Amino acid sequence: MTNYRNIYIYSILFCFWCSICSIKAQNNQLRAYTLEDGLPQSQVYDIIQDEMGYLWLGTQGGGLCRFNGEEFDIWNESDGLQSNYIHALGFANDSLFIGTKRGLSIKIKNRFTNLEGPRINKVCRIGNKTFLATNIGIYRYDKKLGLKKISLNTKINTSIINDIAFDGKLYWIATNKGLWKLNKIHKSATIIERHSAHNFTAAIFHNNKVFAAAFNEGILVLNTNARSYGNRWISKPVRVTSISVHNDNELWFATDNEGISIIDAQKNTQKKIINRKNGLAVSHMRKSIIDQQSNIWIATSGGGFYKYFQNNFIHYDQDTGLKGNRVYAVHNAKDAIWASNSEVGLIKIDSVGVHHIEQDDHLAEIKIKTITSDTQGNIWAGTDGKGILFKEMMQIDSITIDSNQVQGTNTDYIVQIDTIAKTIYKNHIVDRDKGLPSDWIRTVLVDNTTIWAASYSTGIFKFKYDPDRKKITNLQKFERKKGIKDLQIRHMKKDSLGKIWYATQNGHIGYISKNRVTHLGNVLNQKTAISTLLFHENKLFIGTAGRGIWWTELDKNNITFKKLKGRKRPYSDNIYQMIFDDQGNLWAGSERGVDKIELNQSNDIVDIFHFGRNDGFLGIETHLNATTKDEEGNLWFGAIYGLTKYEPTETTKVTVKPRLFFEDVEVTYQSVDSINLNTWTNSDHVLKLNPNQTELSFSYKTVDLDHPNDIQYRFRLNNSEWSPWSSESRQNLAGLAYGSHYFSAQSRNYRWEESDLSTFRFFIDSPIYEKTWFQLAVLAAILLVLGGYALSYIRRVKRKNKEEQERLQMQNHLLSLEQKALRLQMNPHFIFNVLNGIKAMGTSNPQRMNITINTFATLLRETLYNSRKDYITLDQEIQTLKHYIEMEQLMASKPFTYDITVDLDFDPEEILIPPMLIQPFVENAVRHGILKGTRDGELKIQFHASQEFLHCTVLDNGQGIFESQKIKTNTDHQSMALTVTRERLESISGKDSLHIKEITNKSKIIEGTEIAFKIPLQTDY
Repeated sequence: MTNYRNIYIYSILFCFWCSICSIKAQNNQLRAYTLEDGLPQSQVYDIIQDEMGYLWLGTQGGGLCRFNGEEFDIWNESDGLQSNYIHALGFANDSLFIGTKRGLSIKIKNRFTNLEGPRINKVCRIGNKTFLATNIGIYRYDKKLGLKKISLNTKINTSIINDIAFDGKLYWIATNKGLWKLNKIHKSATIIERHSAHNFTAAIFHNNKVFAAAFNEGILVLNTNARSYGNRWISKPVRVTSISVHNDNELWFATDNEGISIIDAQKNTQKKIINRKNGLAVSHMRKSIIDQQSNIWIATSGGGFYKYFQNNFIHYDQDTGLKGNRVYAVHNAKDAIWASNSEVGLIKIDSVGVHHIEQDDHLAEIKIKTITSDTQGNIWAGTDGKGILFKEMMQIDSITIDSNQVQGTNTDYIVQIDTIAKTIYKNHIVDRDKGLPSDWIRTVLVDNTTIWAASYSTGIFKFKYDPDRKKITNLQKFERKKGIKDLQIRHMKKDSLGKIWYATQNGHIGYISKNRVTHLGNVLNQKTAISTLLFHENKLFIGTAGRGIWWTELDKNNITFKKLKGRKRPYSDNIYQMIFDDQGNLWAGSERGVDKIELNQSNDIVDIFHFGRNDGFLGIETHLNATTKDEEGNLWFGAIYGLTKYEPTETTKVTVKPRLFFEDVEVTYQSVDSINLNTWTNSDHVLKLNPNQTELSFSYKTVDLDHPNDIQYRFRLNNSEWSPWSSESRQNLAGLAYGSHYFSAQSRNYRWEESDLSTFRFFIDSPIYEKTWFQLAVLAAILLVLGGYALSYIRRVKRKNKEEQERLQMQNHLLSLEQKALRLQMNPHFIFNVLNGIKAMGTSNPQRMNITINTFATLLRETLYNSRKDYITLDQEIQTLKHYIEMEQLMASKPFTYDITVDLDFDPEEILIPPMLIQPFVENAVRHGILKGTRDGELKIQFHASQEFLHCTVLDNGQGIFESQKIKTNTDHQSMALTVTRERLESISGKDSLHIKEITNKSKIIEGTEIAFKIPLQTDY
């Protein structure tokens, strides 16, 4: 084999090895954050992470920064910070210690406390003590005393202190005058040993060893668990600014001239260097830390800060070999990836590296939107406005010549010729000049020797191309006449049965089989563009512009699309590209990156893994249909910021359960600065508020540096229902009720892992007028006053009632006497007549006289007896009336008859009535009715009862009561008797209980008088 051939092979192997190394190196991604991202100053001298997850950065000239993964909050001298030049940061409880060139600033919430002093190079928190490494010795911070210098050895007191390390027993002080070992940092400390007089810039204790960096000499390693510390040196790195421990056993040395050097802490050997070759913009490093999510952050002087993480993505852009950053189309063809790179043609990526394909002059500044290949390895690429680029693959022989001089012969040289097969591509332009219906090509497919091309607006056509004759043959067009009702084609794909499917701008779908078009129409019944088609296991998936992903089974007669659903949703509904990996996961690209979607057998979403810029997918916005899979199962995505390759592995970065913290609690728009919210959360502490403090605001936060915009929150007050999940992390509560309350909040990350509940308790005191004891006291006072007033009123009423009662009793007694007197009164004229009649009867009719005297005596006796009673029986009243009527018959000047009828369900002896109630009416009927009439007298007295009353009617056939009243005198006894009797009835039975009327016939002639009244029915049982 010739030397030339060996050199050629070695060069290929060398290039291959270099390309492999460079590609593998890209797995360790560096994400830069600079002034363009909002960082106020590119010199970051210190970086730390607090308990909540925020990154805090101290800059040189830009002040203090807080970073949540996307945005920066900045504090500087105008906000109360002592100096914008920050050299060191440290945390203790809820206080942030900021070491500046003018001393110490302490930040608690948004308030700064400034303590003047020398420049602070390091804030060291050892135990519960805060030590400050300064330019003139060691200081200690005390909450009561402030900054206090610790007097040690004179050399230490005047040295520049760069770092302090504590091994559990001893303190190691790194100074510009050597490394000192002390038993304690106190004025009574014993200076045990100064190990070296070099300028030590950093020190750290790890795995029973102290690693101390001497600026120009290297790393001093001291073994603390051996009898002798030893004096072993690691010559590199030098010019170290800080030391950190990451990934269990890796020491990360930040240098000011060669980036970061990673040393195996166990073997003391160098593992890796991260410098400009790996993507750092500067070589001056200040510090590195590892966050709660296992990402490493690097602070630099002049280059901002970086996020360093390992992932499965390899990114290609203009800085790593591409012609430009935009990648419009990607295709895997014969162990190589072909990509359309901006408007400058094609690139090819194979095992050797990235190859720039020479662009045809005819296609200058033209976008290539689709790439495919045929079985011979020829490349077909559709362009915007220039037709189809056909790259015909050809094999040619490459000749190498080796000439060697042969001594002892007539020929000076022997020529050896070797040939090596070389692949080249011959370009053909297939456009309208050659019979192509359109030069604007959306998608190209190859089916054996047939080429299918979908245009932007003129339909689909298929043809064959003869490269020798440079001619299109067998051209067929599929337009509106053939059944394609929407010609704005967005994508075209072939299924396993050979059908050519198409999707359109207006949401239509159809397919071409055996040269016949079946147009399914708007299958979603929505006017939304269908961007991409994908076939998998006899299912058709469609990605839409704004409506997410839909799918249907192709083996059913009725094709019905269902939306891809599950507990989680894709990060965007604008689907630009879709592909299945070898594990059966669906990958969907959008304007926000890519989602890996795990599906079950029913095509329900089980889980979604999102990959964006912070996850290594640096392309961000993907391009339509620019995705492919190579023979090794790697996925390739084309995007506006480059080409990204995903290498599947079994290991996936473990997510950290989110933690929610209360950032602020405001009461009536004033922050509560007097308490530590972290210690009060989920504790028995209760914030006590006065009655006027019923308006509260709660601000809470979960920091996820990888996915800062994907955190969602929910809250509730007391035992109320949870609010819906949202991105809102502040809640304002107004008009709260008095009493005990607790506010709870919860967060979830992009993986929908939920945090533990964070609860804050508070109590709103009620006003004095709502306190129970006050209300009881007021109620008691009111009751006492009301009771006194009521007692006084009752006494007055009783006294008044007593007086009224006595007056009524007296009046009633008088009335009773009056009524009794009235009842005792007999008409003097009647008595006179009776006595005269008796006198006359003595000579003419002694027998009638005796009857009259006996009857008169009985009547007088009954009248006197009844007048003493309030009630008598109805039977007694009837007997008295009979005796009275019989007396009137004996004394009357003309005869008359009478009839007393009783129609009752009760025995008359059981019914009670007032005495002498009916007699005045009977007397009036006899004297002023019957005796003054011209007819034979008839007197009728009737009794009957209703449910509640006893009714009495007195009828006579005399001249009529009203006619009689016209001729009688006003002083007549009967008038008074009737008046008193009427009043008695009204007092007993109420008004209108007495009715008096004259009886008339049809000729209106008076035929008598009817008196009717009623009294309450009373019985003696």
